[in-house]
Amino acid sequence: MTADSGLVVVDKPAGLTSHDVVGRLRRLLGTRKIGHAGTLDPMATGVLVLGVQRATRLLGHLALDTKAYTATIRLGEATSTDDAEGETLATADAGAVAENAVRTGMAALTGRIEQVPSTVSAIKVDGRRAYARARDGETVVLPARPVTVGEFTLDAVRRVGRCTDLDVRVDCSSGTYVRALARDLGAGLGVGGHLTALRRTRVGPFPLDGARTLEQLAEHPELTHPLDAAVAAAFRVRVADAEQSTALSFGRPLAAAGLDGVYAVTDASGRALALVTEVEGRARPVLVLAPAGADGAPA
Repeated sequence: MTADSGLVVVDKPAGLTSHDVVGRLRRLLGTRKIGHAGTLDPMATGVLVLGVQRATRLLGHLALDTKAYTATIRLGEATSTDDAEGETLATADAGAVAENAVRTGMAALTGRIEQVPSTVSAIKVDGRRAYARARDGETVVLPARPVTVGEFTLDAVRRVGRCTDLDVRVDCSSGTYVRALARDLGAGLGVGGHLTALRRTRVGPFPLDGARTLEQLAEHPELTHPLDAAVAAAFRVRVADAEQSTALSFGRPLAAAGLDGVYAVTDASGRALALVTEVEGRARPVLVLAPAGADGAPA
């Protein structure tokens, strides 16, 4: 099939990189013009948002600033990667860690905090990813940065020999590392900790219950949100009249409407015309989705 423009929300399985998923979708949808937003580690599962055709241009503008996860943290073992894929660096007896101490430690990691990203993160250091430097044996020290953890909730406690496993829920800002929360919780309790399971349940406005597995997509390769629906789901919408629609198709600004941030403009039928932001009393296009003369846009 030849793909239309829009978004595909995938329930990524464990063991695949985000780029692996892009490769699968390219074959299923018959186009190379596919990209993803919000990378997931290979061990992680859950929501991965992909843009197809013209919607790849949306990815940098989507409001994916909040994310939600379910996760399992193992107390009693610290690892080189802060997750189960790394080497064990230290162990301690965490079989009797008190639940109230765990909750107190989690509360200290909730709200606006300074977090040191994991050494194997994708953050660039002098032009190279931190994980690549760490893989080559370099000592990587990343500076702390502010993140917001809106929710860090304990759902279950399981004693596993000298370890304690915690099932948790996390709602956080983009740029927060859940494995760093596991590391810091374990360190604060004096027993070490790492992440053993991670499932992303929401990215911005896209929840897990709207995602499809790769098996489902193989049977029915189709968009989750065609371009117009994707824009309506992800942005505030302003409706333009015919004259304004023509102006936008040529990249011209509109009169301001008093809206903050990036928002979408559609025509009366719901067709996505552009993303705009208001500057100095004008709504100026940051991305024209229906340029003049293209796909039936005004000419």
